Amino acid sequence: MTSFCIIDTQSVQNADTAEEKGYDAGKKVSGIKRHIAVDTEGLPHAIHITTANISDKAGALEMVEVGKASLSHVVRILCDGGYVGKTFAERVKEIIGADVEIVKRSELHQFVVLPKRWIVERTFGWLDKCRRLWKNCERKLQTSCQMAVLAFIALLLKRF
Repeated sequence: MTSFCIIDTQSVQNADTAEEKGYDAGKKVSGIKRHIAVDTEGLPHAIHITTANISDKAGALEMVEVGKASLSHVVRILCDGGYVGKTFAERVKEIIGADVEIVKRSELHQFVVLPKRWIVERTFGWLDKCRRLWKNCERKLQTSCQMAVLAFIALLLKRF
C-alpha cells in the first residue's frame, strides 16, 4: 500500500498579545504560519508553527524533522508550487525517505480542483471552525501548536 501525505501552510494574523511574530510579505500578514501534513482523509500527521517570516520550505523541513516518527511510513509527499526546488526534495528524502511531488496549477486561467490538494485545504477549513484559531492570540509558538492539536482532538470527538 502506497502511503502519501499532503503538505501546506496557512498564514494567521496575530493579536496584540502574541510575543513571537513575523511578516509574511507574500500574503501581507503579520503573525504566524501553520505548517501541516495530512493523510488522504485530512487527518493531521504533523503540525509545526513558525513565525510568518519563515519560508514555506524551511518551515516544512522543520515540521518533517520534528514529526519524523509520525511521517516515517510516508512514501510520497504532495505539495503546491511553493515547495519547488531540488534541495527541498533532497532534504525530505534524507529525513524520512519520501519522494516529493509538486502538484502545479493548470496553465489555463480557470478554476480547477487540483487532485488531492483540496484535502489539506479542507483540513484548514476545519481549523477555521474553531473561533480561537481565527487569529493567533497565544504568546508562545508552542502554545499555538497545542491549541491546533486540541482543535483537532475536539473535531475528531465530534465526528464519532
